[in-house]
Amino acid sequence: MKLVKFAAASALALGISTMGAFAQEVTLRFQHFLPPHSSVPAFFMAPWAEKVMKESGGRIKIELYPGMQLGGKPPALYDQIRDGVIDGGWALPAYTPGRFPETEAFELPFMTSMSAEDTSRAAWIYGETYLTERMGDVKLLAVHTHGPGVIHKKGPAVKSLTDLNGLKLRGPSRQANKLLESLGATPVGMPVPAFPEAMSKGVVAGGVIPNEIVPLLKIHELADSHTEVGGDRALYNTFFIWAMNKNSYNALPDDLKAIIDANSGADASAWAGRAMDEGDDIGLGLIKETDNEVHTLEGAIVDDLRAIGEAQTEAWVEEVTSKGLDGQGMVDLARKLIAENDM
Repeated sequence: MKLVKFAAASALALGISTMGAFAQEVTLRFQHFLPPHSSVPAFFMAPWAEKVMKESGGRIKIELYPGMQLGGKPPALYDQIRDGVIDGGWALPAYTPGRFPETEAFELPFMTSMSAEDTSRAAWIYGETYLTERMGDVKLLAVHTHGPGVIHKKGPAVKSLTDLNGLKLRGPSRQANKLLESLGATPVGMPVPAFPEAMSKGVVAGGVIPNEIVPLLKIHELADSHTEVGGDRALYNTFFIWAMNKNSYNALPDDLKAIIDANSGADASAWAGRAMDEGDDIGLGLIKETDNEVHTLEGAIVDDLRAIGEAQTEAWVEEVTSKGLDGQGMVDLARKLIAENDM
């Protein structure tokens, strides 16, 4: 059933044009770097756009451009939104390290819950305190995280910390890379679209990504093993934003602004996180159809990992505090909101 749902959502993500019979007052162009059939475009972006168009009575038309079809590279997406190159889009603050330090609180080791939906709702509430100023040059519509990160690699599964020694692994962010380095691995930072080629050519032995991206990158075909981390908190995470250009938003009449607003915020953020959770189920299902080894770390090794992660969190608090930010306040609020929204 999930695969049928995924196929249907993918078809929707390929082209948003069903409201063409109505008079359109505005066309909004949104861009992202994923193919249209991956989980976030299929389960969140496309149905979100369809919902906005329907509720506007066809006065808003939203065009989704996957795979950076309008030009540029993934790290440029935030600036493209801010500068009006596009009307809106999906961006990863981690692709511009150090620029959005507040988002890193949700990327620290063992910070987030195992549910992207629950964590993403918490992330929006957190952002109302800590991102209003930092990202005040765009109109935030939603923020979200992904599900638990998994170590996917060629060869046997990681079962001990010594198995990570010297292992070249793709990492998505500054904090994930710091964690990998602390664990003895050699992190190689790169946007996720570059990961399959790097793995197939032996540039990296594997990498950390959530299972939801497995189908898109065919990681179940490239990897031999997949190591999950047990417990109630994710090994690491990545913070995403769904945002509009402020001028594009401000140019809308008030009744159309109200429709955008009604489809923004905590519920929209949870929806985006839920798309990640649905993708995780599909990705894990594909992995289980192979002969690949799936291993879950439990017990003492998880305790060791969490101790290493806590030391990294303390170092992060000290680092951002030295820059005039409320590091401990950010960590405390993130933990509080994640616990309160962990259903």
